Amino acid sequence: MRTNRERTYSAKPGEVTSRWLLVDAQGQVLGRLAADVAALLRGKHKPVFTRHVDTGDHVVVVNGSGLVLTGGKAEKTMRYRHSGYPGGLKAEPYGELLKKDPARAFRAAVKGMLPHSPLGRRMLRKLKVYAGGEHPHQAQQPVPYRPPHVRARQEG
Repeated sequence: MRTNRERTYSAKPGEVTSRWLLVDAQGQVLGRLAADVAALLRGKHKPVFTRHVDTGDHVVVVNGSGLVLTGGKAEKTMRYRHSGYPGGLKAEPYGELLKKDPARAFRAAVKGMLPHSPLGRRMLRKLKVYAGGEHPHQAQQPVPYRPPHVRARQEG
């Protein structure tokens, strides 16, 4: 028989507290930053992470126009979308999309790293991306956050 100490903790939706984090994307690699932001939105950095509960934080990304792609991905990687009609497939190189609308490019990268379910769509709503350095979320007092790969590069 199991005692209470042996049970695995499972977070309840009402018990979860969500913070607001501010991430500066200037000079960051798109995929690495997207992976870190997806983990923050899911709540994988918290000890109370529960996969069927939204335990993540709100993330505000500024300076999205400063994102970079490495290894020739700007020309080789394509962003596809389909209108739903025959012949309605549209393809656009990621480099062009990043120049035209960096917020959409980053949001699409993060969306692919979240669960493809109603829970993942709810997590994606907590992501706010801005091309410039200004954002309208000062009232939420977002805390500056440096992703782990940035900290390691700056310290090493």
